[in-house]
Amino acid sequence: MTAAAALDRVLPLFEAYYDVTRDGAIEPFRAEAAFHSHSEQYFLVRAAKMAESDAHEYVFFAVTERLTPDEAVRYDTAAWTEGLRRAKPGPNHRSTDVGLILLADTIDPAAAAYIRKLRRSKSYRLTLQGWSNYRVIALETSTGRTACNRMGRGLRKLLGNINLSE
Repeated sequence: MTAAAALDRVLPLFEAYYDVTRDGAIEPFRAEAAFHSHSEQYFLVRAAKMAESDAHEYVFFAVTERLTPDEAVRYDTAAWTEGLRRAKPGPNHRSTDVGLILLADTIDPAAAAYIRKLRRSKSYRLTLQGWSNYRVIALETSTGRTACNRMGRGLRKLLGNINLSE
């Protein structure tokens, strides 16, 4: 299966909870997904609001034939920068997480090593106004192997649901 065909199988997994955009995705990405959540906590009645918080997540999807270290750096920088640009820290901001899913026919070992070492997070006003975490996973569609950072390990189970043999 090619990386472009794998994208057609990955995006429906996100469409249930995320707003998926294929055509309006920023360069160099093929698609992006956005999730927004607002929660409120009350004490006994709705008039006595204790707290409210907003959580956001932006996931960017990239497709390439061969993922080289230079391309991995380019996708990584573009996703993290765009995700932080969209963060709006404030008193009710809990988190704005950024995700990057790289789909490639082959992944260079150096690019996989770079992805495994990625550790990015940002706190806003010592986490009083929230934080941002960064999840990255790369899927080699020819073999089914993955490379991810520590935060992206949860995405392995999601991408494991894709049948690459067809």
